[in-house]
Amino acid sequence: MTTIAQAGPVRSGLREWPHRLLRPLLRSRVGRRWDVHVRGIGQVPEAGPVILASNHIGWLDGPVTVLTSDRPVHALVKHESFEGNAGRLLRLGAQIKLHRGRTDAGALRSALRVLRAGQVLLVYPEGKRGDGLVHDVYGGTAYLALATGSPVVPVAVIGTREPGAGIETKPSPGQRVDVVYGSPLTFAATPWPRDAASVSATSEKIADAMRAHVQWATETLQRDLPGPPPQQDTFT
Repeated sequence: MTTIAQAGPVRSGLREWPHRLLRPLLRSRVGRRWDVHVRGIGQVPEAGPVILASNHIGWLDGPVTVLTSDRPVHALVKHESFEGNAGRLLRLGAQIKLHRGRTDAGALRSALRVLRAGQVLLVYPEGKRGDGLVHDVYGGTAYLALATGSPVVPVAVIGTREPGAGIETKPSPGQRVDVVYGSPLTFAATPWPRDAASVSATSEKIADAMRAHVQWATETLQRDLPGPPPQQDTFT
């Protein structure tokens, strides 16, 4: 039987032409400001749906991952970010507005639309920025993987926040930033209804893989994560 992950792309995905048009310019600007290194990009399938599941330590995580990817990426982004010039750029790039703290049906539909069209979705399973070690994760990533049969690629981002700095800060100019991709996890598409036990078990597998990948990346690169954000930023 052909699964969603095996099927060819359909025409109902989110627009990607702005990525192809603007990515070279924005990638160059980011590269001039920070020393960006990408490792393991070949782990991301060249075609078909993919979920990038990343740790989350700072403001720059999303932009640097989206801009260094070889494929257009649609990220779930907190709705507060869709303001001003940044918000206009997010909307142009068809990034997905997410209302945290509740089940956002609209964001879920958009995420499913991305994957069913054979596109790439970037998620932060912890739902907030932290120390980067990947602690408690929400079940949304597991649900999306089971609903679509999409592979999940763990991503470790290092260097986007300096020790002691707030979660909205940017690293100093010239700071080294690493984006490291790990081996994909594969899940068979599971017909509805997907019971809570299956989603929970899958979520734990994803969390374990992310933790192991972050540990491997920091040890291999001999780099440290920034530690917990300042107390006032903990729940932002």
